[in-house]
Amino acid sequence: MENQLICICGPTASGKSALAAALAKARQTEIISADSMQLYRGMDIGTAKPTKAERMEVPHHLLDIREPGEPFSVAQFVALADACAQSLLAQGKIPVVAGGTGLYMDALIECNTFSGGDTDPAIREHYQQMAASQGNEAVHDALRAVDPESAERLHPNNLKRVIRALEVFHTTGMTIGVLNARSRRAEPKYRAYKLGLCPASRSVLYERIERRVEQMLCGGLLDEAAALLSTGKLTGTAAQAIGYKELIPFLEGRDSLENCTALLKQHTRNYAKRQLTWLARDPGIHWLRYEEGTEFAALLHDSTAFLHACGV
Repeated sequence: MENQLICICGPTASGKSALAAALAKARQTEIISADSMQLYRGMDIGTAKPTKAERMEVPHHLLDIREPGEPFSVAQFVALADACAQSLLAQGKIPVVAGGTGLYMDALIECNTFSGGDTDPAIREHYQQMAASQGNEAVHDALRAVDPESAERLHPNNLKRVIRALEVFHTTGMTIGVLNARSRRAEPKYRAYKLGLCPASRSVLYERIERRVEQMLCGGLLDEAAALLSTGKLTGTAAQAIGYKELIPFLEGRDSLENCTALLKQHTRNYAKRQLTWLARDPGIHWLRYEEGTEFAALLHDSTAFLHACGV
């Protein structure tokens, strides 16, 4: 079978998971998660991870494959997701890829080699010390001076990736964008049929985000975050996950739940904006922009019609 993927993308709280599950169930195939936080065990409510019941109905892959705090790279994701996709294709199933991490999804489609160059602990330590003494902004300014494209893409507080971009530049003499371009295949490995899901109105999206946050809190998010914090697992990349870091001040008695909840909602809205900015770069996405009150059946019908029109 030709290398094909059905990709469901969109901002957080847009309904990607439900659509992916419905399409996968109808086509008797399986889902590959493209979410950089759902891969961590124990981070279920805050990442809106599919429930065990949902996973019983439709098999999901690349969930719960690492402990929080364990490092996990894009290259590792591509290796695992590509192997999974090839296994499903060999069974005559077109995988459904769904998740909010656009970088992961794009990397799987391309199957880049990501030859990130040698690591240099001395360079990394230099910029870590700079961040500690001068602040994250100083490190971000250093990146902007040599790699403005990466600096524009990365938030100063995403210190790990900012330092990694600087490390790549200093060890290879190339920006990380140039290096990745050189390692990219001439053509993508997969033919991807991309469906984008999003409310037509930004206000509707934000209302959905507000409701999701409230549902998470009612569903036990505080207990989940407290358990991770108490066992020391909320470290590394996992510590930056939206839905957990915002609650730490409350759990440590430094702020009110009201303030932390408001910050969580704000950060989630900001994240949705960044996701939409990333997706806007891709003209190959077939968007399903729905109004408030749109029946799910209509979205499923439109998605199926699009795939049929593509011959899938």
